[in-house]
Amino acid sequence: MNKTYKWSKFSFPNNRGLDLAALLYTGPDQDRIVIVCHGFTGSKEGGGKALAMAEEIGKRGYSTFLFDFSGCGESTGTFADISLSGHVNDLKCAVDYCYNLGFKTIITVGRSFGGTTVLCHCGIDKCVAGVSCWSAPAEPYQLFSLRTPNKPAAKNDLVPLSGQGGTVLVKNKFFADLKSHNVIHNASLIAPRPLLVVHGEKDDVVPQANAENIYQAAGEPKSIRIIANADHQFTGHYQEVWQVFFHWLDKNFPV
Repeated sequence: MNKTYKWSKFSFPNNRGLDLAALLYTGPDQDRIVIVCHGFTGSKEGGGKALAMAEEIGKRGYSTFLFDFSGCGESTGTFADISLSGHVNDLKCAVDYCYNLGFKTIITVGRSFGGTTVLCHCGIDKCVAGVSCWSAPAEPYQLFSLRTPNKPAAKNDLVPLSGQGGTVLVKNKFFADLKSHNVIHNASLIAPRPLLVVHGEKDDVVPQANAENIYQAAGEPKSIRIIANADHQFTGHYQEVWQVFFHWLDKNFPV
């Protein structure tokens, strides 16, 4: 661990009055910060990997901000109430919080549903200097609808979603909200800020075509890396993903 950097734990409010749990790994230079967005059923710690990545990022001169979306991890709220719009709004609150701390260069990175979130947010928030998405669904409505072919009619009825993390319940309005977002269009709004797209070659949850469609829609500067033999979680390949991300950071946001 870089001794000039330290962890702090706290919470901050979102725009709906919920408390979002956060971890900040920061050092003496409060200029550049990476905000990390977890996946659909994940949490800010990422099973420990997000913590380890933050400390590696610290060695390169960047601070890191980890947080739980509302209804997830240690944040308040109910998981069944989550939505892509809610995630985007939570991320905006995180960006605003970091900006108010004095950070001027704010980079967002998200994995899976968190990757979709950073794409949708960066397209509309010019405070973000650059964005990276890992294993991100480009068409989340179609992806989640395939898992729930018989959705109820009422928007507040609960719908079971089954995936790698088990089965969770969301409200039916989750799907209507997904349908209101055009991820590909938002990706096209990121330029001239840099974009990095990372995906696993053997991702059987979110097909590789999602990454290619995001990349094709985006303007320059943009980069894409398909990690050979990697699955949706980048099992056994996360260090390779980190190195791709670190190189992109150093190239676009030199300390």
